[in-house]
Amino acid sequence: MTMARSAVTLAGLLVLASATLHAQSQAPRRARQLGVAPGIFAPGANNAITDVAGVLVGQTTVDDGDSIHTGITAILPHAGNMFAARVPAAIVVGNGFGKLVGVTQVGELGEIETPILLTCTLCVWRAADAMVGWLLAQPGMEHVKSINPVVGETNDGTLNAIRSRPITPAEVVHALESATGGPVAEGSVGAGRGTIAFGWKGGIGTSSRVLPKSLGGWTVGVLVQTNYGGILQVLGAPVGRELGQYSFQHDVDDQSANGSCMIVVATDAPILDRNLRRLASRAIMGLARTGSFAANGSGDYVIAFSANPALQRGADQRRPDVEELTNDEMSPLFEAVVEATEEAIYNSLFMATPVTNQGRTVQPVPIDKVQAILSKYGYGR
Repeated sequence: MTMARSAVTLAGLLVLASATLHAQSQAPRRARQLGVAPGIFAPGANNAITDVAGVLVGQTTVDDGDSIHTGITAILPHAGNMFAARVPAAIVVGNGFGKLVGVTQVGELGEIETPILLTCTLCVWRAADAMVGWLLAQPGMEHVKSINPVVGETNDGTLNAIRSRPITPAEVVHALESATGGPVAEGSVGAGRGTIAFGWKGGIGTSSRVLPKSLGGWTVGVLVQTNYGGILQVLGAPVGRELGQYSFQHDVDDQSANGSCMIVVATDAPILDRNLRRLASRAIMGLARTGSFAANGSGDYVIAFSANPALQRGADQRRPDVEELTNDEMSPLFEAVVEATEEAIYNSLFMATPVTNQGRTVQPVPIDKVQAILSKYGYGR
């Protein structure tokens, strides 16, 4: 009897140990914990967009019942009043199937005068209105009659009751006022709560690169909201194909490639809108490395800004007299933004957790299987 009980106990312990190991293999982990470290440049202390000095990120995750799963992610180039201290910026459109509020004025003037918000497609205008209301209430804004809010989106309608437009001013204000530096929450949080990428759970991801002193010592940080399709590659390894989940697998009319990807790029390098536009265009290359081909229904946008304090200016002030980087000095930044964008996207996938909407659950990419595929192709740990 004792031996039988011992055998049962041992069997139970073995099953428990196996389940624990499996759970650990599926636990959210950043790309570098899996040995996935794209490129040649080192990340910053947090490997996040907040490694660019002064940049803050705040998020509100909205879950209501079984069907509402969305949120707000706010990126602040600095902690002051953005309208009174604008930063140089540029926006690049990879594919224009989207609802990016504020794009034309940024293109015309080469600067951003508000924080950047990311949210769900049908929540864009509510988020923009809420941010404008918040800004108008700030000290010194009593006579302001025009504000250009910058709000991007991806469509999370599969996992979110998007038609209810479930974003309120309180949630926008919370994201703006809770924004901090340091580590950034990733995966199924904020504006990434209900997103799907490559058929698995997408979300918020971030990464950074710091150039060596010999190349200027500048920092580039990237934050992404992933909600797009394609054929997932990780460091070139054909993960989507190996796992049997990819666009056009069964039908040329397959809509799984649709979605969107919002990419926000920050740097402390002293560059104005012309070179910021060039920098933003290279982020699209990082997106492509992960297996995106910018499908017809995918809204792919890059918003890039310089957080260098010397470049901030008021609405009625002249451009600061700051020595900009030369065109030749941009090449290391181009490499840095490609690397950081690629890794940020991997982080959005690997840090995601399951989300269920009315009985349908979208799971994150199976990390243990990804590791096996990377090992097969000579990558990772």
